[in-house]
Amino acid sequence: MTGRKKTRVAVLVSGSGTNLRAIINASEKDEINASVVVVISNCEDAFALKRAVKHDIPNYFVDLKEFESRDKYEEEIVKILKEHKADLVILAGYMLLAGQKLINEFENKIMNIHPALLPSFPGTHSVKDALEYGVKVSGCTVHFVDEGLDTGPIILQKAVSVLDNDTEETLHNRIHEVEYELYPEAIRLFSEGKLRIDGHRVKVMSDEEM
Repeated sequence: MTGRKKTRVAVLVSGSGTNLRAIINASEKDEINASVVVVISNCEDAFALKRAVKHDIPNYFVDLKEFESRDKYEEEIVKILKEHKADLVILAGYMLLAGQKLINEFENKIMNIHPALLPSFPGTHSVKDALEYGVKVSGCTVHFVDEGLDTGPIILQKAVSVLDNDTEETLHNRIHEVEYELYPEAIRLFSEGKLRIDGHRVKVMSDEEM
C-alpha cells in the first residue's frame, strides 16, 4: 500500500448494492487504499442499506419526496457527505442523475459505472439496447460524473463479448462480474493519486510519472 491516507468513500445506491459489496470486500482485504465511510440510498427498502449495517457502515435513507425541490434534496445529501468527510463519491446503481449541487461540491470526485462501452448506449436500458442493435462486444465503463447522462470523462473500460444466445439477463450478469473488478480498480487509482483529468480525457499515471 502507499503511504497516503485512506480515501474516504461514500456510496450512493438505489438497489441491492452488489457493486457496493465488491468495493467493501476490496477495502476490507486491503486491495484498495480506501474505506467506505457512509452509504446513502434514495430507496428505503434498498438491500444496500442492509449490507452497510452488516459491515457497521453508517447509512441513510434520504427520501426525495420529503423535500420541496431537487436542490434541497441534494443539499441534504451533501450535508451527510461532508459530515462523514467523504473524499470520493461512488454512484453504484443510483437511479437519480447527479444534480448541480452535488457536482459542484464534489467536482471530479464523483464516479459512476455504466454497463456499456460509452459513449455507445447511454441511459438505463443500455444492455437491452446493445443486444437489440446486434453488437458483438459490450462491456462496462467507469467514468467521472458531469452534468450529462453518462457523458463524463472515461476512467476505465473493459470489454465483454456478446454471445449468439445471450439474453439481456445473461449478458448483464457477465458485465456485472467485470464491474466488480473494474470499480475497485478505479477507486484504487484515485486513492493513489494516479488519475489526471485533461479536458475530457483521463490519464492513468504510472508509478514513474508520479
